[in-house]
This record gives sequence, C-alpha cells and structure tokens, in this order.
Amino acid sequence: MELNKLVKKIVPIAVIGVVVAGLQSCGGAKLSTANEQMARGEYYDASRTYRKIYNKLTKREERPLRGQVAFLMGECHRRLNQFERAAGAYQNAIRYEYPDTMEYLYLAQMLHGSGQYQRAVEAYENYLTMRPDDALAVNGLAGARMGLNKNNRTRYIVRKADMFISSRSDFSPMFAPGTFDKLYFTTTREKVTGNRSEITGTKCGDIWVASKDERGVWQRPEPLEGELNTDRDEGIISFSPDGSTMYLTRARREPNSSTSVEIYTSQRSDAQWGAANKFDILKDTISAVGHPAVSPDGQWLYFSSDMPGGSGGRDLWRVNINQRIGSLENLGEWINTPGDEMFPYVRTDSVIYFASNGHPGYGGLDLFRAELKPSGGWAVTNMGRPINSPSDDFGITFGEGETGFFSSNRNDGRGYDNIYSFELPDLKILISGYVLDRDEEPVSGAVIRIVGDDGSNQKQPARPDGSFSFPLNRGVRYVMLAGARGYLNARQEFTSDSAEEDAEYGVDFILASITKPVVVENIFYDFDRATLRPESKEALDEMVQMLTDNPNVTIEMASHTDRHGTDAYNIDLSSRRAQAVIDYLIAAGISPDRLQSQGYGESRPKTITKKLAREYPQFKEGDVLTEEYILNLSEEDQDIADQINRRTEFQVLSIDYQMY
Repeated sequence: MELNKLVKKIVPIAVIGVVVAGLQSCGGAKLSTANEQMARGEYYDASRTYRKIYNKLTKREERPLRGQVAFLMGECHRRLNQFERAAGAYQNAIRYEYPDTMEYLYLAQMLHGSGQYQRAVEAYENYLTMRPDDALAVNGLAGARMGLNKNNRTRYIVRKADMFISSRSDFSPMFAPGTFDKLYFTTTREKVTGNRSEITGTKCGDIWVASKDERGVWQRPEPLEGELNTDRDEGIISFSPDGSTMYLTRARREPNSSTSVEIYTSQRSDAQWGAANKFDILKDTISAVGHPAVSPDGQWLYFSSDMPGGSGGRDLWRVNINQRIGSLENLGEWINTPGDEMFPYVRTDSVIYFASNGHPGYGGLDLFRAELKPSGGWAVTNMGRPINSPSDDFGITFGEGETGFFSSNRNDGRGYDNIYSFELPDLKILISGYVLDRDEEPVSGAVIRIVGDDGSNQKQPARPDGSFSFPLNRGVRYVMLAGARGYLNARQEFTSDSAEEDAEYGVDFILASITKPVVVENIFYDFDRATLRPESKEALDEMVQMLTDNPNVTIEMASHTDRHGTDAYNIDLSSRRAQAVIDYLIAAGISPDRLQSQGYGESRPKTITKKLAREYPQFKEGDVLTEEYILNLSEEDQDIADQINRRTEFQVLSIDYQMY
C-alpha cells in the first residue's frame, strides 16, 4: 500500500539521526548510503543495503553494531508491512542486546501482524513488565488475545476480487458517486506512469478505474484519462457528492528531504480528469496530510495527519471544505489513539469507517466502524473476522446495502495489497408451521397475523396444506394469531433470539371447531372422584387462554364416563367433574355467564375420528364406541375404548356474547 506507507511510515530525520549516529564510525560508502536512504524514508533500498552490512559484521567486537543494524532492518521491514521479516530482525536486535526497549514492542506487533497470537501475547506481556502504562501495548495485548479465539467470526463473506488484481499492489477502492458501476483504486502495476519507488521497490502508484458493462460484469481496469496521473505517487481518493471534484493523496518528494504526502484536488471535464492542484489545509510543510474522505453532504473533508495536537501517530481530523480557516477539528480520543488512525470513509453524518493499529485488533491495521452517540462521542467497533485479519486491512468502500470492497495484504509475504469484496448476507430468521384442526388436518381458509413490538405487522393465508412462513427480525417480541371461519382463534407469543445468526422457529396452531365438540386432552381426575389432578393445570390454562383470545364465545363444558357403573352414578360423577373445570375457569377470571357445565355419564359414546383411527388402527373412522361394540372387542381393546370414552370436552354455544 504505497501511499499508505508514505503516510504511516515516515519517521522524522532527527529521530533516525539519533539511531544511526553510532553507525557512522563503520565508514564505507554503503553504510553512508543506507543511513541516507533510511533518513529519506526509502525503506526498500535501505533494507537491502543494511542486509549487506549486517552480513559483513561477523567479528565478536562488532556484535553491538550488528544489533543496531538488525534494529534498523526491522524498522525498514516494519514500514514495508513485511511482518515476519521484521520480527526476525527485531529478534536479532534483542539477541545482540541492542539497548532500546521499543524493539520488544515492535517484536510483539510484528508477531501479532503475522498471526502468531500466542507468541505475540507473551511478547506484549514481556514488554509491559518494562512499560506497564503503554496504551499501544495494552491494546495490542487485548487484540492478540482476541485473535486466539478462533470462533468469534462475523457473517461477512469476503472474497479476493481477482478482476481488479495485478502482480503488484492494488488498494483503496472507491465507488464513483451516485453509481456502483465504476470503481476507482490505486495501483502500482507495471503499466503505471511513474518509475520505481525507492521506498517500496515497486512503481509509484497511479489511479485506475474499472467499469461494469451493460450486463453488469466488471471489465478490465484502465488508467484514468487526462493529466491526473504523473511520475509521482497518486492515490487514495474521494469525491464531492456531485462527482465533479476528486480529492486525492499525492507524495511530496524533494531532494535531501524526507518523503511526505499532501492532499490535492482534480476537476472532471467530460470523461477526463484535469491536472491536480494542492488543497491547502496546514501552513507547515513537515506534517503529512492524506487519505481524504468527503462527507455525504459535501461540507467536510476528513483526513489523516500526524500534525501536532493529536493523540500520537496519525490521527483522524476534519476541516470545513468551504471555510478552512478556523474549522480544523480532531475527531477526539474515542477514535484516535497513540497508534495510527487512517483511511476514513464517511458513510453518513453519524457513521464513519477507518483503519487503525491503535485500537485492539487482529494485527496490523484493522477496519473499525464508529457511530456518533446521541450523548456525544463515538462508539467504535472492530469489524471482526473475516473483514479483519492478522495483516493490514484498510480502505473500505460501500456499494448497495452491506456490500463493497476493501484492501488487505493478507497472505502476501511481499507486503503487496489486494482488493477484496465483502457482503453481509441478510439474516434468514423465519417462523413457520401449520394451522390444523383437532384431528390434525389442514384448516381451509386459515389466516395468520404476526405483530412485533418493532412495529412490524404481517398477514398471510395458510397454504392448502395448512403451512405458513414469515420472516422475522432479531430480538423482537411477537404475537401471532391464527383464525378461520368456523373455528376459534388461537394465539401464540414468543421473542426471537438476538444472536446475529440464521434461525428458524416452528409453531403450529391447533384450531377448535365451533360446530362440534372438542376434546380437551390431558385433564385428569382422582380415581372415582371429581378432584382435578395437578398435572391438569397446563391443559386448563390453555382453556383459559383460548377463552381470553375469543371473548365473544360461550361454551358448554361436558364430562363423559365409560360404561362401568350405574347410569345415575355416572351422571352424577360426570356432572361434578364438568363443574370442577368450570370452577377452575371462573377462578382464572372467565365470566360465569360464558360457561355451562353438563355431565353426560355414558350416554354419549365417542365416535372414532381420523386422528383416533391413526393412533388406534384397530378402530375405523366412524366407529361408535357403544357398550355393545366394546363387548365384541378383546379385553385389551376394551380397556382402550373405555379410556377413549372417558373424556372432558367443550362445545361452543354462541359466538356473540357481549359483556355489559
């Protein structure tokens, strides 16, 4: 990520001078050359030169000098995002007792960035024994421990965007305003305008663009037409809302001076972009200013800079585009850390995305989402795996919904960046089931309604087989009602899980007919008595709910006995049992005006239904379990028939009851 390196990897000459001062005594053109390359920020060339020097320092008395050179090699590789090479160099610096505790922090960060989380945890803990208050190390340790948990993945789907990728770096994609058919990005592929960069060893970056054809298929990327791309580094762009102005980052290269970056603008004329002009934000020429991001209303320009007044490293700032003087703002400690915050992307006036290596993350730069809180300040959230990886993940742009592209150098030992696509599939949360009658047959013409406390209200007829299905939202309390002509309504309540994962709930509605008696299952009495047993409570409470859901209904509650005992005895027992149920319903709040009890003894034997015939295939649908019929059965089947006859059931008497 060449322009990224220019912004985040610049080290002031004075700092490098202190480090390399001790090396001057080594003499020789190559050592002087390495020092100068390092001071100018030419990390690729400097790393190669230091490697040659390191290999020549073989004498025992040269061990301290070898430790210094190893440290500087680590610094070069760190700035080139070559985490494993940098880790090896810092380990050598420690082995040769280079006297700088920062090598322990850098080693931990490089192990972290190469996905060696357990070793990174140990290295952070080692460093924190020396500097327990270092916020970067504290957050780094938290991030490395996050990395050890392999199960904390989001639902994002990430794929390498091969249609945009070259053999070099391609990064920081950005959609053109108002359309998702053009994607601009920065590239260092061989066909760019500039020459090889001493900083990275690849060519200087240019801005290219890819377009979709009329079938929606991405075509081969091409360089921008016009005068925008030069032999210098250009890239990392944003647009004004109308698409007529491009804001871009460009490298500033001057002889015998450190490399830095600045923000420029370019105007579009027809299909071409004009020569870039500097967009002045600061008066000083030392601070790096880059990674522009225009707010959706076109009023603010967000950017990354190491200017004084920040939290350390690179901070995110913003400035009013039309009133620059006096409008400069730092985004504050919620977003900015002692590390680097870069690559802002402003999605709405209250939601921004950015890359950071200062917040707890999975290694290198991670992508974060920040939402402005009503009380002020920002709530910052790591976007999680697989968006983030142990490597650098940055430069995000959104297309339609939760889709888009971002950059990452994951799985690339050279530190080259590639463009990846991402999408967050819609959660598939469903509730489905059947509307059936008491014989478990589909209810014709049933209608189901579901209302959520999030304001949702859905309604649909059941399918011919009685089935239905509704999409749901997470963490919502729902009330469902099923009804059909000729049947009592049935009601269900539940709350969907708040977990961010697909889920399917199942619920069936069993509707009671208003034209024929309905057996109430699972009502039990003490033997030869009318006392309700405790295990009857669930079925009785369902009766209460059914009457509550159907407030205009009156019913007859009836009880039936088997053929044993005298007629008078059975009538008395069944009457008392029916009244016991009525008493329970009244105690539960059902008006006595809606309830009648009746004991029928053995006078109304049960007729076998479809459901009973499926459950007891020895009986046929339509058989009536009279005493004469039962006496012709086996002893075992006689017991079953008597059991079926002993039942409690209700019959709807009216559906127009009104309480006065």
